[in-house]
Amino acid sequence: MPMDPLPDLASLSLAEIARLADEQKLPPVDKWNPSHCGDSEMRIARDGTWYHQGTPIGREAMVRLFSTILRREPSGGYVLVTPVEKLDIVVEDVPFVAVEVKIDGEGPATRLTFRLNTGDLVTAGAAHPIRFVEDEDGPRPYLMVRGGMEAVVARPVYYELADRAIAGGESPVGLWSDGQFFPLEPAVPSPEDIAA
Repeated sequence: MPMDPLPDLASLSLAEIARLADEQKLPPVDKWNPSHCGDSEMRIARDGTWYHQGTPIGREAMVRLFSTILRREPSGGYVLVTPVEKLDIVVEDVPFVAVEVKIDGEGPATRLTFRLNTGDLVTAGAAHPIRFVEDEDGPRPYLMVRGGMEAVVARPVYYELADRAIAGGESPVGLWSDGQFFPLEPAVPSPEDIAA
């Protein structure tokens, strides 16, 4: 069954984005508990490319389909799950990449809606927070997607967000989305957190 083409995020209104996000029907993978069957021989690379047996999966529709049956296990590992089988999948960083953002509003009324490399639309907010991690390449923003799975924000999208945050004049520098404020700097643990 062919999948619908992805809409142009820049041309969508807030109401259309909300409707499309509500229509994203995902299988109830959290309710499926089949026996573990083995290894899928699949890998999601750090850049979001999906591989099977070492070869990139070139069909976007296949990646979109597989992403709907992806689940993060309590152990932190990832599996592809159906009602009758569960297969391990290697995820080098996180399973999704936020490749585009639509910014609507100003200040606390701002909404940041991200399109993932799988076509999913996610609006940052209390249920989908943004966090920043400092690594050797500089700050890396991550967006909570679902079920403990995150999307790394692609570098060009991060630069767009950083420009917006700097222009916003907040102290600390950060972003608003759906009534939540997300500072651009990684959280620094308090002495109490370190001692715990």
